[in-house]
Amino acid sequence: MTVSPYAKHRPSQWPGITRKLVEVHPLNPDEIVEVVLLSWQSIFDSRFGTAGSRIGKDIFPKPQIMGFLLHELIPLELQSRHPQDWRGDEASGEKDLVCLIDERFSVEVKTSSNPSHIYGNRSYAQQTSSGKKGKTGYYLAVNFGKFAKGGSATRRPSIRLIRFGWLDSSDWIGQVSPTGQQARLSPQVERGKLLQLYPAT
Repeated sequence: MTVSPYAKHRPSQWPGITRKLVEVHPLNPDEIVEVVLLSWQSIFDSRFGTAGSRIGKDIFPKPQIMGFLLHELIPLELQSRHPQDWRGDEASGEKDLVCLIDERFSVEVKTSSNPSHIYGNRSYAQQTSSGKKGKTGYYLAVNFGKFAKGGSATRRPSIRLIRFGWLDSSDWIGQVSPTGQQARLSPQVERGKLLQLYPAT
C-alpha cells in the first residue's frame, strides 16, 4: 500500500504538500489546462451522423454524455502529443491516463457538472480488490456547465473549474444508505488536496 504523502500532517499543511506533488509531476499545469479546454472545444467542433449534426447546435447531451466525451478525449489528446509518455487505459487495473515512464504519475480523471464538487461511484469508498485500479494517486478534476432545458435557447456551457492533485482512497466517503451508489470528498479534502489550475487564482 502506498504511504500517503499527507500522513502525519495537519490539514493546514495539505495545500503546501499538494503544490509540491503537482510540481514534481511530469505534466505541466499549463498544458493540463490547455488540453482540457481543447478537448472541451473539440466536442463542439465535432460532427455526428450523415447530416453532420453538432453538439450545442443540433444535439444537447445530458451531463453524463458530456462527461464521458471529456473523459475520453483528455487522454487521447495527451497521447497524441506525447505518445512515448502517455496513453489512455487499456485494462481495468489501470488509471484513466497511464504514464509510460513512471506508473506513479498515472492519473485518474474525474468530471462533473456540479459547480465545484467531484464524485466517484460507491466502489471508491470501498477497499480495492485484486486486479482493480487503486483509488490512491494523482487526480485531474474537471467541472463543467450543462445545457439547460430548451437546449438551443441557452448559451454553450463552459469549463468551470480544473483542479489537479493527489487523493488517498481513504478520502472517499460512501453514502450511508445501503442503496447509495455515490462516493464524495469532504470540503477539507477538496480544498487541501486539489490545486486549482483554472480559472487562475
